Amino acid sequence: MKVRHKVLVVDDELHIRRLIHAALARADYAIVEAENAREATERLREERPDITLLDLGLPDRDGLELVPLFKQQSDTTLIVVSARDATEEKVAALDLGADDYLTKPFDTDELLARVRVALRNRLTRDGGNLTLSVGDVTMDLIARTVIKGGKEVHLTPKEYAVLAQLARFPGRVITHNQIMAEVWPNEYEHHVEYLRVLVRTLRQKLEADPQQPQIICNEPGIGYRLRLGGDSLAEEGGAATG
Repeated sequence: MKVRHKVLVVDDELHIRRLIHAALARADYAIVEAENAREATERLREERPDITLLDLGLPDRDGLELVPLFKQQSDTTLIVVSARDATEEKVAALDLGADDYLTKPFDTDELLARVRVALRNRLTRDGGNLTLSVGDVTMDLIARTVIKGGKEVHLTPKEYAVLAQLARFPGRVITHNQIMAEVWPNEYEHHVEYLRVLVRTLRQKLEADPQQPQIICNEPGIGYRLRLGGDSLAEEGGAATG
């Protein structure tokens, strides 16, 4: 099963949510919905969506007030989808931190195109990679697929989340805390052993010899990095235990 990009749809009109839901489902996105600001804030915290589609005319709070809050509280890419078509409304939303603005009524093909652009921009910010090949393993972060030896590798959402963090910046060390904050965001206390177990499972799926990993290597006591050709390996205690 491919790990899908998650989109949060925030709109108080049921028929609009259904329209957007149907379009996103056809494009194979994972969809979360909220009909007011309170629900949207909860979903944002619990679900950590890649993209948020935000209506401004919510019943319990003006959507413009949510734009800076959402950008402060998460790294979601925020697209405003609103019937407010005045230039000053668009400028205000963008100045407050929205990444894009789409006016209702809209064509669903245009909506999907803007979501695709937002995902590309999200993945390439800070110099990240969209695709990467290491040995016979190829990762496509837009399609969220991992191919090994010509066959798709089935990863759990948490396995994919760890691999994607490393793949965005190959050769760069990603610390244990950085990875755990992304993969287990709602855990009160992070345990590095969770991560070590998950990395061992990843190596079983990706490495030719999991005991002598050539793809995911350790930086002892610090974190992990995706190994580039010619890099030297550093393993904790001389063993690939994660």
